[in-house]
Amino acid sequence: MRCDLHVHSRRSGRCGLPVLRSLIDECYSEPEEVYARARARGMDLVTITDHDRIDGAQAITHQPGTFLSEELTVALSGGRQLHLGVFDISEPQHYRMQALRGDAEALFAYLTEQRIAPCLNHPFAALTGRRETADLEMPFPRLRLVEALNGAMPEDQNERALRAGRAAGLAPVGGSDAHALAFVARSFTTVPGARNKEEFTAGLRQGLSVPGGRAGGYTRLASEMARVFIAALIDGVSSAHESRQASSRFLGSLLLVPLLPFVPLAALLLHGREKRFGKDLFVRLEAVAGWSLESAPCSPTEPAGSLG
Repeated sequence: MRCDLHVHSRRSGRCGLPVLRSLIDECYSEPEEVYARARARGMDLVTITDHDRIDGAQAITHQPGTFLSEELTVALSGGRQLHLGVFDISEPQHYRMQALRGDAEALFAYLTEQRIAPCLNHPFAALTGRRETADLEMPFPRLRLVEALNGAMPEDQNERALRAGRAAGLAPVGGSDAHALAFVARSFTTVPGARNKEEFTAGLRQGLSVPGGRAGGYTRLASEMARVFIAALIDGVSSAHESRQASSRFLGSLLLVPLLPFVPLAALLLHGREKRFGKDLFVRLEAVAGWSLESAPCSPTEPAGSLG
């Protein structure tokens, strides 16, 4: 069975980039649209991983083959953070994890107690902010899964995540990290032999996962940035009459329209920053972690075992 384990809806909240966070949301895809697109692209199961929220995933639970998930923001010292994918959770578990996400040690203990299989998302990404090597040394031994095929990340970023995950004994998963419908289910995770949701999620907990699909790159980044920006303008037109705040956000976004032709340049700069950031962090981690990051105990396209 296949499932895109990292996909967003319009419930993910505001854009995290400076300046834009007051004007643009992370995503404008309706949950039902995400579900329909994922199924149309061959996903057997569908979940939504909005940032620290489950209402997007809850909006499709009446559909067959769905389960609750979220992308959990874990606060670290110095204002740094990690993003974890947590899958097949309940509403009470969501609220408890939100209460604990400021205390990483307590959170990891809770995840273990609840038999939740968390995934370390895009460990070498610059968009989550500053990162020390200790920020990765701490979670790798406590997790079961690492996102080794993020559809928004460059191929070399994914390769570094795969190699670091192998060295720490983590199983790889894949997800599109889609913030626009065009990219939903372009990357995904397969659990060989799984016949239903229960067997799929059990396979995740056992590390029987195989990532599939495409890595990201400059073209994907530029296209998605443009699509989200245009969606923000369309959404602004339709909702500007609803409140003074909505009107102000729309007028503010209109001021950015002249910058739209510069999206390809902004994407190029962000893409270059991602590659430099990931390479630097990987080199530093390799130097201090004592891992053999060149080792490869299993193929990136084969799980350690199978349910079937």
